[in-house]
Amino acid sequence: MPFAFTLPTTSALPFSSFVHSTTHPSLPLAASTHRSVFRSVLKKHKRLPPSSRTSYLSTILATFDDYLPYLLTLEAALCGKPVNGEEIDLALKKEIDVEWRTTLTATIPGREPPRVKGKGLDFEVSFVLHTLTCLYTLQARAQLLALYGAITPTAEQRTAIITTATKQLLQANSIHNYLASRAAKIDASCAILETLAQTQGGLAALALAEATLLAVLKDDPYPAVVAQDRNKNDKDWMIKPPEIPKVRAHLFARLCLAAAEHAGKAEAMLSASGRIDEALIKYVNGLKRTSRAKACRFFGIDADLGGETGQGIAWLTGAKKQLGFAGAKDEGSKMKGLAKFKKDWTERREDKKIERGGEWGSDAGRLEELRVIEMLEQKWNKINDTINTQLIPPSDPLVANMPLGRDIHSVKSFVPPSLDDDTLTRMRAPPDVDEMSDGDDDESGSDEGEKAQAGLPGAFPGSSSTPSNDNSYY
Repeated sequence: MPFAFTLPTTSALPFSSFVHSTTHPSLPLAASTHRSVFRSVLKKHKRLPPSSRTSYLSTILATFDDYLPYLLTLEAALCGKPVNGEEIDLALKKEIDVEWRTTLTATIPGREPPRVKGKGLDFEVSFVLHTLTCLYTLQARAQLLALYGAITPTAEQRTAIITTATKQLLQANSIHNYLASRAAKIDASCAILETLAQTQGGLAALALAEATLLAVLKDDPYPAVVAQDRNKNDKDWMIKPPEIPKVRAHLFARLCLAAAEHAGKAEAMLSASGRIDEALIKYVNGLKRTSRAKACRFFGIDADLGGETGQGIAWLTGAKKQLGFAGAKDEGSKMKGLAKFKKDWTERREDKKIERGGEWGSDAGRLEELRVIEMLEQKWNKINDTINTQLIPPSDPLVANMPLGRDIHSVKSFVPPSLDDDTLTRMRAPPDVDEMSDGDDDESGSDEGEKAQAGLPGAFPGSSSTPSNDNSYY
């Protein structure tokens, strides 16, 4: 958690070939130059090994911050809107034509997602902002990975990590909502999957669900105890056992139910298109299950704090049913052993993913929540068998009567950036002759072009990619 999005790549787009300005002649060239840098870092990120991509996200975000004000200034000028009170005369030479590689479309395993071609500056703006939301989500993942590192973070470090990740997810949520409102004005029949209003609305609900669960995780001590217990490098247990403070269990349960509602909304909106990648749909479904299981666990904690341990155990049984792991107890011992072996193998595989820092968390935290539930179940069953001896009621009526969720985050509107006055003033000067290449002329607009530039197999570096017809030896 959160979902591991793939950053898209794009073709070249020299704005000077499509637009020109009489008042700010340097604006199209400057926008092309910054876009060329942004395109280059996206392609470099794609070629990096998975272990090195996380550290490169800050570089992409820096180039994005440079490019986005120019892009949105071009859009405002084409719509006849003033920028910082200044009128910009911008006219189209021909319709803008650009390609982006879709990353949400379901494809055949092992095959790269296709490129999609769009016309107009709206298409470019939508894909650029969608890329920004993916960047924020991936940065949140990088932050949260530190919670499961070899060195167990302190309580203050844990709070800082979760707070930073929450802010990044809320930023992604605000941009998704902004894109959904933009896409509502476009004909859905000709829109690409990433530019559909229902896609962006579903992704906005998903980011809000993840941010809501992080608000709970910040004050939830149980996942930290479980993570510390399975950390082989942690030696704090030799000094003192971990302290588990009392939590506001009923409030946390309501927050988890709100996260489940947002995840359910995201699942419905994303599934409606029928073209979304199955990995994303599976993750959203897992997040909904995990959120409801957390709510059951907190209701159980609330019951245990009130002295009703039997009811607390029933809530834990309901939580396991929400995760999809209940039912093995009533089956034969052979099936129970097979189920336990499969679960242990899956847990070890997930731990290996976390150690490598790769595609961890694809189950949306289901295994992590199961570990917490089993820890509490073992503890409460032991207490109930030896001290309290309370009857354990059925769990289904308890789960069926859960209350509605409660939101904690207020969604903020996205404020599009624009160029400052000094930069706009510099754009009034004519473009430099040495920079008239637009920065993209030497680059191909497709991956096939990159392969062609690499030269013939077995040829010397720098040799021509096409065989020569010259028969001379020298």
